[in-house]
Amino acid sequence: MKNILVIGATGQIGSELTLKLREIYGNTHVVCGYIPSAKPRGELRESGPFEICDVTNPEQIATVVLKHHVDTIYNLAALLSVVAEGRPQLAWKIGIDGLWNVLEVAREHECAVFTPSSIGSFGPETPRNNVPQDTIQRPTTIYGVSKVTTELLSDYYYRKYGVDTRSVRFPGLISYVTPPGGGTTDYACDIYYSAVRGEKFTCPIGKGTYMDMMYMPDALRACVELMEADPYRLIHRNAFNIAAMSFDPEGVFNAIKKYKPEFEMDYDVDPLKQANADSWPNSLSDVAAQQEWDWKAEYDLDKMTVDMLAKLREKLIR
Repeated sequence: MKNILVIGATGQIGSELTLKLREIYGNTHVVCGYIPSAKPRGELRESGPFEICDVTNPEQIATVVLKHHVDTIYNLAALLSVVAEGRPQLAWKIGIDGLWNVLEVAREHECAVFTPSSIGSFGPETPRNNVPQDTIQRPTTIYGVSKVTTELLSDYYYRKYGVDTRSVRFPGLISYVTPPGGGTTDYACDIYYSAVRGEKFTCPIGKGTYMDMMYMPDALRACVELMEADPYRLIHRNAFNIAAMSFDPEGVFNAIKKYKPEFEMDYDVDPLKQANADSWPNSLSDVAAQQEWDWKAEYDLDKMTVDMLAKLREKLIR
């Protein structure tokens, strides 16, 4: 049985991934690593072990790894795209210096490491549609620069030291569990909240702006399936394109209107979010992930919309 440490376990992805991992591997085998300003609460705190584990503190990481006999680290500590652009030095400190700390601990204690990359690792020179696994990556944001560096540093530790590093490039993630927290693609989550609350939605991303998106259950499954994949089949490791759906604001608006015909939307474009979105591709090809570890998304836009609306009604309307 694996012993897993999730660093950044109280964040947007980590809070759901930690519980998913506990379902699979057992509550006592998955440690919730957090920083004091983001303490675990509710089920996250009550269902299994938790430890203060700041990614910028290598001694702290090593202590937790030794105490809980950790053999696998999911490193999710990072600033989201819009937040990172406002605090670039902190984004680098957490995303890259923090990763270096994790990889060094992993090297010393023989741990596997998952550190997600992002669609933000691409830039304006990247092909716009059906982006291949291997292509030009010249991002124009500190978020993207840090993600490319994450991929390269993780590959370096695998090649030089044999650390079992693996990663996916996440599209925009949509969830009914954890509220958005400063990402360019957050509108695709916010729009569902507005629809269920009966509010008109004002979209910060312009009409016709396509981006790859994924429903959180698929994203969590991708993390687990990649870390369980046969290492002898893996060629790319850091980081695999994964894809599920690509849509613009009108696409998700129309999907919601099928079930809530009274729903309304207008636009007030946020320049920073729009600039980020314009620098990213419209869609990714995930052929490499399909071939190397049998990846396949389960949710398309309509299936996700039905589930999101149902789950948010349960959550918001008491």
